Amino acid sequence: MTDKHILDQLYNVVSARKGADPETSYTAGLFAKGTAKIAQKVGEEGVETVIAALAETPEKVASESADLLYHLTVLWADQGVKPEDVWNILAERQGISGIAEKASRTDK
Repeated sequence: MTDKHILDQLYNVVSARKGADPETSYTAGLFAKGTAKIAQKVGEEGVETVIAALAETPEKVASESADLLYHLTVLWADQGVKPEDVWNILAERQGISGIAEKASRTDK
């Protein structure tokens, strides 16, 4: 596929930063700080997105969402999760009621 989704492109850039110099790359710095720091950033950006949704403009929600997606791609790369892994799960869930899908999970 030559016309990749922007999140696939972002993931490729993020993955390429693994092992780069943390002094010159924010992403490399996150990898160097480890999983706990990366997960913390995902949580922070999630909270900031919620706050923006409750008290800010749609533009601020979009900006915070972009930050959240960026940090999520860093977490994916850290954990060895590829975007297509997530897309495949979403595709499997497509057309299934959210209630039925949640009830079918074994990891409740």
